[in-house]
Amino acid sequence: MNAVAAEEKTIEVLLVEDNSGDVRLAREAFREVKPAIRLHLASDGLEAMAFLRQEGAHLNAPRPDFILLDLNLPKMDGREVLGLIKADQSLKLIPTIVLSSSESDADVLTSYQLHANCYLRKPAHWEAFDSLIRSMNNFWLTKVKLPPKTPSG
Repeated sequence: MNAVAAEEKTIEVLLVEDNSGDVRLAREAFREVKPAIRLHLASDGLEAMAFLRQEGAHLNAPRPDFILLDLNLPKMDGREVLGLIKADQSLKLIPTIVLSSSESDADVLTSYQLHANCYLRKPAHWEAFDSLIRSMNNFWLTKVKLPPKTPSG
């Protein structure tokens, strides 16, 4: 019964992405991979931080189990969002995965300097995107022990 309960546990994922096509691909890929995933969307950096800090319209937002973060966002750049997440004692333990179309070594380096948990290049085609989401879910949701939602100390 414990294994069944663990399998049915809802996984909260915050997708920070401004491209509607990429949002659609991510929603479809997550739906096919694991129905127990609740995908939340922030379309810019300011909205992402409001969601994470449970401010304004996001007062009742759940704490995400992990964050998928694009770098090139309106209002507040993804690099700045990543820096704020990892500098905040209450947020820094949330695994933050940079999912960007950038192939720039500088973007990869900056992301890791800001303590991204990993950097994934966003594929342009559905099959590759779906495969990436499946691989990511297989790793992050079946292999990795995620931190508790309310860290102690």
